[in-house]
Amino acid sequence: MIKVKRLRHVSFASRSVEAQLDYYRSIIGLAVIGRDDRRVILGTESDELTLVLEHGSASRLTAIACEVAPGLDLSDLQKSLASLHITSEIRSDTAPGIPKTLVFNDPDGLQIELFSSWDFCKPVEPIRGLAVAKLGHVALYTPDPERTAKFFGDVLGFRVSDRIEENFVFLRCGVEHHAMNFARGAEARIHHLAFELRDASHMHQACDLLGRNKFQILWGPVRHGPGHNVAVYHHNPDGYLIELYYSMDLMLDEELGYFEPRPWHHDRPQRPKTWVGLPRDVWGVGPAKEASEFSPTMRGVK
Repeated sequence: MIKVKRLRHVSFASRSVEAQLDYYRSIIGLAVIGRDDRRVILGTESDELTLVLEHGSASRLTAIACEVAPGLDLSDLQKSLASLHITSEIRSDTAPGIPKTLVFNDPDGLQIELFSSWDFCKPVEPIRGLAVAKLGHVALYTPDPERTAKFFGDVLGFRVSDRIEENFVFLRCGVEHHAMNFARGAEARIHHLAFELRDASHMHQACDLLGRNKFQILWGPVRHGPGHNVAVYHHNPDGYLIELYYSMDLMLDEELGYFEPRPWHHDRPQRPKTWVGLPRDVWGVGPAKEASEFSPTMRGVK
């Protein structure tokens, strides 16, 4: 098993890279750390590579990149994948500061990139917008959430944090409640992309900024049940659902097996479980009808 330590960055193709670039700069608060004729690469105020925008004929998520422990030999990881009959290749200089990357596909055909060494890449321009703390998690539609979750668990060492009935699986690779989510859907594609905020005042700032720029808040502020994070959602210019959140549950000790106790937890202690029925949120109203990602069959599913 390959043990992923952190979700690091994502890559998107877009028919309108410049519109996406303006949004991620002026609203989310990322800054350019490099660009060429094919793509634009953005990072956070902490100089972490976070997002790659590529020119494409259709808007879609093209890759998810994760970090493994430093010092691991990618050739050894490639052999581990080969033993599971997973084809992979090692590529050089896939992004600034990352000399070598191991690349393969998940069961739904999404490209997964693993790397063990990297350098901080300072943005070449000032940070604007919200200056989010980091990329927090990625949620994907998949025809079979359990199958996809099993792949990420068996191959990449992710652990199940929670389930919502048979429709949603939350996985962690570090201490935070989830870095990946899998939602039941007819086809494999993005469900939502989430960025971490610092605290409640940063959330207040985010709602004001979204309102001033006429981005409709589709759900929130709401404190969820699974993960117990406080969140708001909106659509970006390519129509993808974006979550901004803070105060995610943490499992600081895997041997203890429960999340760090908080007064708002449903159970004491709060352990991984399957959530059934409504309401699941601690507080907050449900999503707007425009949030098709949370249709009646998925109502309340995050």
